[in-house]
Amino acid sequence: MIELNTQTPPVHGSNDPANAPTAMQEVNLALKECGLGLFHIRLLCTSFFGMASGVAVLNSTPYILPVAECDLNMSLLQKGVLNAMPSATSFAPVITLTSEFCHSDVRDRVMLIQSSFAAISQVAIVLMSWAILPQNWEQTYFNGTIVLHTWNFYLFIMSLWSLTATILYAFLPESPKYYITQKRYDEARDILVKIYKQNTGKPADTFPYKNVWKERIKQEIEESSGPSAKNCGQMLSTGVHNIKPLFQKPRGLYLILLCALNFFSMLLYNVIRLWFPQLSTIVEHYSSAENQDLCAMLDAYTHDLGVRTSNVTVNEVCVPTVSGTETYINSVILGTVCILPYIVTSVLVGKVGKKNLYIACCLISVGATLGLRWASSKVGFVALFSFDVSIAQMAKSLNQALVVEIFPTTMRTLSIAMVMTIGRIGSVVGNVLFPILLDMGCAVPFYTLAVTMIGTTMLSLVIPVKKK
Repeated sequence: MIELNTQTPPVHGSNDPANAPTAMQEVNLALKECGLGLFHIRLLCTSFFGMASGVAVLNSTPYILPVAECDLNMSLLQKGVLNAMPSATSFAPVITLTSEFCHSDVRDRVMLIQSSFAAISQVAIVLMSWAILPQNWEQTYFNGTIVLHTWNFYLFIMSLWSLTATILYAFLPESPKYYITQKRYDEARDILVKIYKQNTGKPADTFPYKNVWKERIKQEIEESSGPSAKNCGQMLSTGVHNIKPLFQKPRGLYLILLCALNFFSMLLYNVIRLWFPQLSTIVEHYSSAENQDLCAMLDAYTHDLGVRTSNVTVNEVCVPTVSGTETYINSVILGTVCILPYIVTSVLVGKVGKKNLYIACCLISVGATLGLRWASSKVGFVALFSFDVSIAQMAKSLNQALVVEIFPTTMRTLSIAMVMTIGRIGSVVGNVLFPILLDMGCAVPFYTLAVTMIGTTMLSLVIPVKKK
């Protein structure tokens, strides 16, 4: 078992310079004095819209594919590519900024609450889709040159999530830890004072850290009294020097491990989640009293789609396989189920540990993914998909929490960005490969996903753990 040697921060105000807390440790101590209050409620509300905007970008495509099937005339592979394209977006700032405003004692729980916003917003997106997409809206402009269908208006409405998130984040302060890394101590202290006043309602004079770093500022002014103009080469050299420790042992190995784990975790999560509306629509239209087997329905649909896309000489009116009420209800169930694991995890994460929970999630996802192949009823289909997505989402969130725990503030943003980038690549690869494997046979993609999660379980055994 690999262990991380993380020492407990010294007590503030120590007379021994060797044992004096660092600036980062003082930020953590100051945030403890600030407590949790109005500022953190505002922070979480803002992060909800940030997470929801990301979910809206990713989830809007799966819901418009059945509706726009005739307008776009796409094959399964083309649908997979379109599903994968929004996965290139990044949510790293949302995760990092929230963690920077929380002290170490509550950071894990706050991040789990934030992660649950993905499931809550997923339900909200489904309800909005249910209200908009069944409508028959159509507008033409410039004598039919531009034709807007219901799904075009749907995309316009979904973009409001991102606009709202942009406005809300514009009014949030910068992370005090970021200012510390830039040696802008006055600005970091001012932010901490504002957080203290908002959370406690007390005047700034009662804040125990109202004068923190003032002596440090004087000392640095004396040390840097001469001119310090830097050219582009020096700034580049400084940047390389700052990120160099991230790629050195042991952190470089931890980064590779967490990137690999996130690649497969997000591959499973986004493949199962993004293809669920399409698969649910297929089940809704192709199921019958005699045919309840998932693979039989998928094989029938892929055959019909292949005939439709390859035969361009027949002048038949294309009728899209539109998602009905059943698909939207199933999606609401899936989103609701995805909220439940966070309630359990918020209680267990402090007792069991993130590593053990992550291993358990990987093992459970193997069984749930294999079970999808043998789903023989609509109830079993929805239950297994919901369970699999919720567990995969929890594994993804635990992976992000492990990155925050292992890497210090100076490396945290870059490490999360790299881990999430690799995870997005996994999402793209999975969504492109899923229809290719589905053409080979219904069972192939589900067995492949199960094998990848078995490998992920083996890799997770060497995740480093924090010393107590």
